[in-house]
Amino acid sequence: MLLIPCPWCGARPDSEFASGGEAHIVRPPQPDAVSDEQWGRYLFFRENVKGVQRERWMHAQGCRRWFNVVRDTVTHEIKAAYAMGEPPPQAHR
Repeated sequence: MLLIPCPWCGARPDSEFASGGEAHIVRPPQPDAVSDEQWGRYLFFRENVKGVQRERWMHAQGCRRWFNVVRDTVTHEIKAAYAMGEPPPQAHR
């Protein structure tokens, strides 16, 4: 079982959470001005790295708030958790 540290509720089992994919994806500022290819890349293309990755998670069976997690996708070790809108910890930018 993976324990995910919710910034508001503390560490809880992963079954309480929903994954939202890669964190810090920036929406195009003028969506009508981008091509279909660029829009498709924004919607569907993600890093999916083998190693440390920044991800979005929601505490679905708890406070229902979104937050970011820095997680190693190989070992599943969680390196940090921080609120949405905050920058990632210095070591994980």
